[in-house]
Amino acid sequence: MRIGVISDTHGLLRPEALVALAGSELIVHAGDIGGPEVLEALAAIAPVRAVRGNNDKGPWAKSLADSDVIEVAGRRLYVIHDVKELEVETSGFDAVIAGHSHKPRNEVVGGVLFFNPGSAGPRRFSLPIALGRLDVSRRGVRGRIVTLG
Repeated sequence: MRIGVISDTHGLLRPEALVALAGSELIVHAGDIGGPEVLEALAAIAPVRAVRGNNDKGPWAKSLADSDVIEVAGRRLYVIHDVKELEVETSGFDAVIAGHSHKPRNEVVGGVLFFNPGSAGPRRFSLPIALGRLDVSRRGVRGRIVTLG
């Protein structure tokens, strides 16, 4: 399964992000969405699973969970906005998806993929504008960071 992963849009959904996410079978937003219109635009591409980020406030964000567990292709993915708030044992998961730092990360630690797609929203400092892709199969979970523009 091809999963598009995006985070920290802060209300800015760039056209090149939509192009990069085309073909995804599922889109995961790891928080700091910025508004329901972002989720609506992503849902036009593929089903969306999203968690609430520390900047997601207001009535529209109340229905979003702080974390989510996604099971696909026999694999378990844990989604949280800030990996520093992780309070679960990660050994039962194939991947941990997080945002918040705006820093892309695609690293296996203790057999678990820690994946941060970076920020696809407004530029922060000199960090890249990016999102990610996960290929999930019975063989495992592989991540790739996609730099935009």
